[in-house]
Amino acid sequence: MVDINCDMGESFGSYRIGNDAAIMPFITSANIACGFHAGDPLVMDATVQLAIQHGVSAGAHPGYPDLQGFGRRNMDLTPEEVEAFTLYQVAALAGFGRARGIELAHVKPHGALYNQAARDRTLALAIARGVTRFSRDLVLVGLAGSMLVEMGSEAGLRVASEAFADRAYNPDGSLRSRRLPGALIEAPQEALEQALRLVQEGAAVIRDGQTVRVKVDTLCIHGDNPAAPQIAQAIRTGLEAKGIPVQRL
Repeated sequence: MVDINCDMGESFGSYRIGNDAAIMPFITSANIACGFHAGDPLVMDATVQLAIQHGVSAGAHPGYPDLQGFGRRNMDLTPEEVEAFTLYQVAALAGFGRARGIELAHVKPHGALYNQAARDRTLALAIARGVTRFSRDLVLVGLAGSMLVEMGSEAGLRVASEAFADRAYNPDGSLRSRRLPGALIEAPQEALEQALRLVQEGAAVIRDGQTVRVKVDTLCIHGDNPAAPQIAQAIRTGLEAKGIPVQRL
């Protein structure tokens, strides 16, 4: 059994990023931007409604306050700032959910915040504290084997280990930098092959046939990938064709 999640609601004002309507039928969990790295109140509300229409779990996708950099630039914030920014964003999205009759299911940090928290114990704990201050019923999603998963569990949260169908891995299980060639997987068949290997074998190929072990509770697809709708469809149908149940967290 595995969950398929996607980063969504990342449009802002007149700017459109991703094709949420085309992706939503094939996923089980939506990580919805909360207005800091992307998204705005209208987009947040519309994305929550779209998730409800498709029976998809809604989760908060908090990021650094960096609209211009799409939340993918490292920032040097205090733990208190990170905790408060996390709480602020989760609570904002939860308000839209409650107004439409649902509760959030999970929280997954975005971009640089996610990647820094994978390695930084203090930062990971600050995120976990921000989540627990809102609700201990939320699932905290983090990179498999990361400090974020460890600190979330230590804080008393349920955690989900995340793997990536559309990203390349380093030998230590971290994600290959987007600044390097080959970091993104854009071919649907290649993404499906990685997804199947991750779910069936708990491993990803890194180079020269070598593999890295990866625990998988949920598979991520990036909504801003131009091929995201095709990748989502290929993975959902491919997993189910292999008899692998696809269910929400």
